[in-house]
Amino acid sequence: MERNAVRRRRRVLLGHCLRATGSVVLLTALYYLAPLEGGFGVLTVLTLVLGLLAFTVLTIWQVHAITRAEYPRLSALEAMATAVPLFLVVFSATYFMLSESIPATFTEPLNRTDALYFTVTVFATVGFGDIAATTGTGRALVTVQMIADLIVVGVIAKALFGAMKIGMRRRGGAGHRPPFVDDGEL
Repeated sequence: MERNAVRRRRRVLLGHCLRATGSVVLLTALYYLAPLEGGFGVLTVLTLVLGLLAFTVLTIWQVHAITRAEYPRLSALEAMATAVPLFLVVFSATYFMLSESIPATFTEPLNRTDALYFTVTVFATVGFGDIAATTGTGRALVTVQMIADLIVVGVIAKALFGAMKIGMRRRGGAGHRPPFVDDGEL
């Protein structure tokens, strides 16, 4: 019976890893395949707002799902592996469209990879300085991302991990430890 439990735990871990990886790959592919050419305008702002709304709805749904999950820790990690890339792709797409429309917005015109790189450097707060916003619109948008980054890192991460703790209590804690942990500690 113990051997079956180990196999099941491995399958669960593999499932969570595959779903998280699949989410990142799918979101990245959609970013590169989406028809984003056409410039920056009202539609771009609407897309950004709708993308952030989708991110918020996804996060709320994930918090709820984590509290009911059999393995809340793995579910919380999977949620972060889905939510953060979605958040980054939404801003990357916006920066790309802004750069297409107004090339002088950044120190250099951005292709999709440059826009993703810039978004990640802003998110990670490292700001390499090779790409920077140069117009008021660009700086305002980057400021919105920086504020949203703080919310994502602070509030949403706290909510996801708080949901994980609730899920652990509901499931009896150590009796439902993740498949890769033998002593119940992460």
